[in-house]
This record gives sequence, structure tokens and C-alpha cells, in this order.
Amino acid sequence: MATPALRALRRLYGCRAQISGVVRPHLLEVLAGTDFLDEQRPFDPRSAEPEHRRWALVRWMRRRQFDLCLLLTHSFDTALMARLGGATARVGYARNFRGWLLSQRLVPQRSAGRIVPEPNVQTYLALAEAVGCPPEPPRLELRLTPEEIARADNAWQALDLRGDGRVVALNNSGAYGAAKRWPNEHCSALARRIAEELDHDVLVICGPAERETARQIAQQADHRRVKSLDSLPPSIGLTKACLERCRLTVSTDSGPRHVAAAFGRPVVTLMGPTLSIWIENPLVRGVDLRVPLECSGCGRRQCPLGHHRCMRDLTPELVFEHTAELLRREAVRGAA
Repeated sequence: MATPALRALRRLYGCRAQISGVVRPHLLEVLAGTDFLDEQRPFDPRSAEPEHRRWALVRWMRRRQFDLCLLLTHSFDTALMARLGGATARVGYARNFRGWLLSQRLVPQRSAGRIVPEPNVQTYLALAEAVGCPPEPPRLELRLTPEEIARADNAWQALDLRGDGRVVALNNSGAYGAAKRWPNEHCSALARRIAEELDHDVLVICGPAERETARQIAQQADHRRVKSLDSLPPSIGLTKACLERCRLTVSTDSGPRHVAAAFGRPVVTLMGPTLSIWIENPLVRGVDLRVPLECSGCGRRQCPLGHHRCMRDLTPELVFEHTAELLRREAVRGAA
């Protein structure tokens, strides 16, 4: 969701500036193929690799003598490292008691003492505009490398997936916590109906931690046109290329959903404990599905009430109806 802001920075500075990004090591492939950043520096404070930790990052920043540090995250920790790293200008939101560490502060809107939720893509663009970027449309954007395309080619061949685009991606990841995951039996039921009634293959997407879950979903669907990536070496590059190739993605509110949207693919998003407003974007095609409950939007990693109704009551029948309708609209759109 930060790609519109990164695009705005690149358009502002062009080749006149060296733009470096600090990212989690497992996310280095996300921006592969784009020209938003000149380099990426891995950072993980809990890493077993010393060069990925806090003080290594601070030393690196001091050596580089950055003129500007744009803080897309809101943590106190990142603002402190920007200050200790010697960045001349440190621009970010005055949240989490870190305002004194910033040289330029954006103040979030509050109501009754609480921060008013806003779409993430807009908060990132506001940061870009604060440093001089002209207004930029919130169009998400990713690209593929030739190697990533080749990985998808191999996956399509290995899994005998249709080459005419009639493939729906299904993603049930929830690295944030179990509260974001849809029940596996719901996933299997949906996948089977899509394969049987909509004449599309279904590809269950997974990361390293979700391979067994993806395998079980495909196995329980019990249909020859429902396949899973669990048997292939997992990578973000492979996930990107597969999502770009699929006609539509059904996903929890997690990374693959945003990747599919960044390739312009329609998405059916299964919203559980998070507020829909965080991912709102007028340029993303699709629908966000939510069960209306008093506890909706709790933001917890585990259901504090123990019933997980926000996801359990989101039935396969409802999701199938919206998936079928979105596929129909896309077919009309493609024929126009």
C-alpha cells in the first residue's frame, strides 16, 4: 500500500537522489522489478543475523549521512533509529510519544482522544506530499522480474493449471494472528464450488508457514481442479507472479490481497478483526466482506470472546456469490 507514495518520491527526485528503503528481510522480493528504490537494507530487531539488528542499522545510516528519512511506520523505535542514525530531516506522524524525535510532524486527526482511522494509502501519500511531492493517485503498483515470471511458468506446468486465465487464487494466510484466518473447511467448500460451478481452477496460495494448511485445504476440497502451492519452494516472488496471473483473488486481509490489487486484479477480501477503512482505495476493484457484529474491528490477534464469529459466520455461500458476481463483471469489463 506504500507504492503510490514511493512512486511519488521517485517522480519528485528522479535520478537526482539515491532512495534507500529499510525493509524486513522476508519482504525484500516485494518491490523486485520496480524502480522505486535504488537499494534495500534488511532490518529485523529480532534477527539472529547481527547485521539486521538495530545498532547495525544505525551505524549504516550514519555512514550514509541521509538528508531525509521518511517514516512510513508509526513506531517509536523507527523514529529513534532515524534520530540516532543522523538523518537531517525526519518526517513522520506524531504518534506513540515520538513527536520530539521528528523534525517535521504530521498530526493525525483525533476524536474523543482517539486517532480517527484513515486509509493507509492516504496516510502514506500525505507523508510524501509533506516533503514536496505533488498529489499522486492511490494506484497500487508492483512489477515482476523475468525470474519471477519463469517461476510462475514452472508452477503452472507442474500443477497443470489452465493457461487461458481461468484461475482463481485463494489465500487464507494470517501472519498477524489466527483471528484473521477463515476456517479451513470454509476455504475448501468455496474452492470446490468455484471449480464445479464457475469452470475455473483454484490455486491455494501459501507462504512457508502455511504450506500444510494449504495442502489440507486443497485435499479437503477433493476436486482435481483445486491445486496448492505447498509442493513448490515458497517465495514472495512466486506468490507475486501467481497472483498476477490469476483472474481474481479471494483473500483474508493480508499481504497477498494487496499484492493482487497492486497488479490490478479484482479481490474479494474477507475482513475479520480489522477495520475496512485501513485498506480502502477507490482504485482497487473488488468487495470487502464483513459480518456485522458489535465486536467488529477489535484488531486483536486472537478472538478475545472465543467464538471467532467475524470469520466463522462469513459463510462459503456468501463468499461464493460475491466471487461469481465479480467474475461476471470482469468478463463484461473485458469484453467492453
